[in-house]
Parts: sequence; structure tokens; C-alpha cells
Amino acid sequence: MNRAIEDKIEDKIEDKNSINSADVSLHRDIFLRTLIRELSGTLQEVVGLEEASGFISVVGQKMGQQINREYKSALAVNNLSRQQVTEVLVDLKKRIQGDFYLIEESEEKLVFGNRVCPFGDKVQNRSSMCMMTSNVFGSIAAENLGYAKVELQQTLALGDLGCTVVVYLQATEDAEDAEGREYFRGVQA
Repeated sequence: MNRAIEDKIEDKIEDKNSINSADVSLHRDIFLRTLIRELSGTLQEVVGLEEASGFISVVGQKMGQQINREYKSALAVNNLSRQQVTEVLVDLKKRIQGDFYLIEESEEKLVFGNRVCPFGDKVQNRSSMCMMTSNVFGSIAAENLGYAKVELQQTLALGDLGCTVVVYLQATEDAEDAEGREYFRGVQA
């Protein structure tokens, strides 16, 4: 075998064993989703699910406020209508690779379904991460419509086949009976 062919074979072997060409599934999206998963898991283990959900709620509320400002600015409005709130909640989840869709809409509530979590498989057994959805949805709805209560009826995190998220827009009897968090314009309860 001539030396040129031997060199090419050695180069291919070196490339195959190179760190740069190693078959490692790591990029920014996977890294950040894994980081959030591990952070929420650590919080759940150290302080418990309820407290971990509380910490993630604070982050979710801040993100909801920021997202709300961005949409209002982009639409050049001071306040989103109920229809716009509905569209924004579906749109923001699509932008982050969720698959939320509207199931029901009325004056009293919005019901959303979801087939794909933006956190992907990283959400499994990390129900505290669902507080991102609750707080983002609740913050945006309450800030524009005055009140919201978000009930996470089903979640992929708990092993359900999809998510069912109810956003109550009025403090009705159904809203009072629902398990969830309440949000008010300017504050979270």
C-alpha cells in the first residue's frame, strides 16, 4: 500500500476518534432543557414539590410579564383583548416548540390541549416545571383581562398523554372549585 493511502486511512481513524466528531447529543437546546430539568429536580428533592413549584412560579411570572410586554409592543396595543390573549398563548407555545391548541373558549374560561411539551422528555417526573405554563398563561391573562386562575388538569410531566390547561377568566363557582393558582392584574396570589 502506498504512503498516501495509508495517511488517508490514519486520518479517517483519527477523525473517527476525535472529540469534535464524537456522537454526543449536546447542543444549546438540549443543554438548557437538561439544566432546567436538573434544577427543578434538585429543588423538588431538597425543598419538596410545593416549594419547588413556588420557585419556578416566580420565574414563570417574570417570563410571563416579559412575553406580555413583547406581544403588546409588537401588536402596538396597551392591552390585549380576550381573543388576542387566546392567540398569544397558543402562539408563544408554538414558538418554543410546544403543540398547544384551543379546545374551548367562553367569557368564563379558555381550555387548551397540548400534545408536545416545549421541554420535551425533560419534563417527565418534573411537574414543578409545569408552573412555567401556569404562570406565563396566568400572568398574561390576568394582566390583560384582570383575573385568571390556571388549572393544570392533565400534564405530560405526570405521564398523561397530553396536557389540559384551563384558564378561568372570571371568579365563577367552577373557578373556585378548581385546583390551581389565581392571578390578578399586577400581582400573583
